[in-house]
Amino acid sequence: MPNTDENAVFGFALSENGRNSEKDLSHTKDKAILVHLFLSQHKDIENLMEFQTLAESAGVEILATLTTSRSAPHIKYFVGQGKADEIAQAVKERGATVVLVNHELSPSQTRNLQALCECRVVDRTGLILDIFAQRARSHEGKLQVELAQLKHLATRLVRRLGNQDQQKGGAVGLRGPGETQLETDRRLIKVRIQQLQNRLEKVNKQRSQNRKTRQKADIPTVSLVGYTNAGKSTLFNAITNAGIYAADQLFTTLDPTLRRMQVQDVSTTILADTVGFIRFLPHDLVSAFKSTLQETTEASLLLHVIDAADDRKNENIDAVNQVLDEIGALDIPTLLVYNKVDKLEGVIPHIERNDDGKPIAVYLSAQANQGIDLLYEAIRECLRNELVCVKVLLPATVGQIYTQFHLQHCIKNESFNQFGDRLVEVEVDLVQWNKWLKQFPELAEYVEFASWEES
Repeated sequence: MPNTDENAVFGFALSENGRNSEKDLSHTKDKAILVHLFLSQHKDIENLMEFQTLAESAGVEILATLTTSRSAPHIKYFVGQGKADEIAQAVKERGATVVLVNHELSPSQTRNLQALCECRVVDRTGLILDIFAQRARSHEGKLQVELAQLKHLATRLVRRLGNQDQQKGGAVGLRGPGETQLETDRRLIKVRIQQLQNRLEKVNKQRSQNRKTRQKADIPTVSLVGYTNAGKSTLFNAITNAGIYAADQLFTTLDPTLRRMQVQDVSTTILADTVGFIRFLPHDLVSAFKSTLQETTEASLLLHVIDAADDRKNENIDAVNQVLDEIGALDIPTLLVYNKVDKLEGVIPHIERNDDGKPIAVYLSAQANQGIDLLYEAIRECLRNELVCVKVLLPATVGQIYTQFHLQHCIKNESFNQFGDRLVEVEVDLVQWNKWLKQFPELAEYVEFASWEES
């Protein structure tokens, strides 16, 4: 019977001090048998294809995919006795090292399948956790992934083979059974979870302070959300020239990235690229990444990036909305961004508006750099609230003020009088205008005419 220690399932081992140390698996590549159970008469083939993509993103070699149908999961093996025997036979014949199940298994179902197949068994949650562990780069991202792994592992510890008791010795008062290894592992995991939560709390306080600073300065935040592999990172690079890593694979972006962007009539804006969502996203991940997703919940505008060429785009939209609802961000103003329109025939970049003329969707291609200017225009219309039209007579000695007007691209007309003073007509967001009044108190003396209008 194989070692059914759950630590081995996720590729990390719990050492004596309670820390997780990843094993070096670079020289090996897992060979997997994929298992999917259809629980309804309608066979969700797209869900199975997505799971195959998840397995490929985890770096495993898919040997075979086995499917079956049941009205309800089997209590012991989830897939039924006959199909479980078939899986075990496939593992033996093909030399598989892991069985990947596209469902969330109970701890007992995982152990039963492992004992029958004599290899590791990983469910959908475990596979996503493994991908996240591979993608984490920043200190915060690694802490979040480790926290999610330990929370998932805490309910799945099993007794190992051999003596489980740690005897205290032969001294008086210390004889008898000691602490079992299972209890020791649980205690170490509990201590480590508390340590991770404390560290993430410190990071969360820092993020909160940064958000408060931006809010105090009236700097709006635009957050990219969407289904994984919809092209968020490519769009982020097209807008900001950030040069972050983007690839055609699931969960390329794990750590949040923030960059400044200049939007006409809105002034400086922060654009945030966040982790992609997926159907049946594990609750442990949502909980662990709460501080990261906070950038989404407190954003001024959400850009919901959608793969327009994906046949499952409507289901993906529903999956993203479900996660947004779970983190309390469903009521934030949202602009739909249909990406990859270059793969569709007869569709060109354009802005879709509602009956009131407000933009509700933008069709573009981030990879082909088509329609980015339309996205800027839509963001400007969504973020600007009230515009101020001002005529300012600027002496030649206040070049700093004119430079600020020029940087914000808000100059509509300009001319000179007979004394060499510059008459400038600007149209700018009211929030930005108030900032300039605070930064340059003398600006109020140069105003000749001002009017306000709602966008």
